[in-house]
Amino acid sequence: MAQGKAVDKADRAGAKPSYPITSVGNALRLLLMFRDHKRLRLTDVAHSLDVADSTAHRLLAMLIQHDFVRREEDLRVYVAGPALLEIGLAAVRNLDIRNLARPILADLALRVNETVHLAQLEGGRIRYLAGAESNRALRVADRTGQLMPAHRTATGKALLAELTAAQLDELFASETPGALRPEERGALDAELSRVRDQGYATNHRDADEDEIVSVATVVRDRRDLAVAALNASAPATRMPRKRQLTVVRHLHAAASQLETLLNNAVG
Repeated sequence: MAQGKAVDKADRAGAKPSYPITSVGNALRLLLMFRDHKRLRLTDVAHSLDVADSTAHRLLAMLIQHDFVRREEDLRVYVAGPALLEIGLAAVRNLDIRNLARPILADLALRVNETVHLAQLEGGRIRYLAGAESNRALRVADRTGQLMPAHRTATGKALLAELTAAQLDELFASETPGALRPEERGALDAELSRVRDQGYATNHRDADEDEIVSVATVVRDRRDLAVAALNASAPATRMPRKRQLTVVRHLHAAASQLETLLNNAVG
């Protein structure tokens, strides 16, 4: 019975364990550092944890092995790995981002008078989580629930532009279902470079003999990592270059509203 009480006490939130494991504590403190920093160097980790560089290196190596941390191409900078990012995305999904976004989408649809959507990446595809249609007679239909190849949508390209070359390689490798031919990958890389330069993504497609133009921007968490994207779609005749820029300003404002709600929801 006494042992059970000791376990219960240690299990309580905030209680200090009776037998702390220093290496585990340091690993967890290291993971928390990525909450406030997008990139870390070995010396940053060693200094913050007050450990030797060799100890910091071993901690990072273990976290890399389990995909919680990833080393950038220059091998001197560390960033959050796919496992850690997935935990963050799962937390956002558990908040049901759709409920937070719906009133914002409704207001956005009224402001731009076009159909708008919220979407997230699922591997190499994009899933539309929520939408709000325009009141116009000729409008793009709500795609809520649909999955589409990410590289063929504005929302997808906005989110893909946030990934590194290594992450894109993993998504579109030759052995994956969504594999891209070399020429397709080259065209995508060029397009994603333009997205990064201009701060938003565009996409043109034909639907029932009408050309559709979409523009999209990302929604970020408190660490400046993209967790979703917002888009607006319209017939090409209503979305010339000048109007695209106006719509993008509304998308950025809506994304900022949603980011505030998300950050407040996760404390």
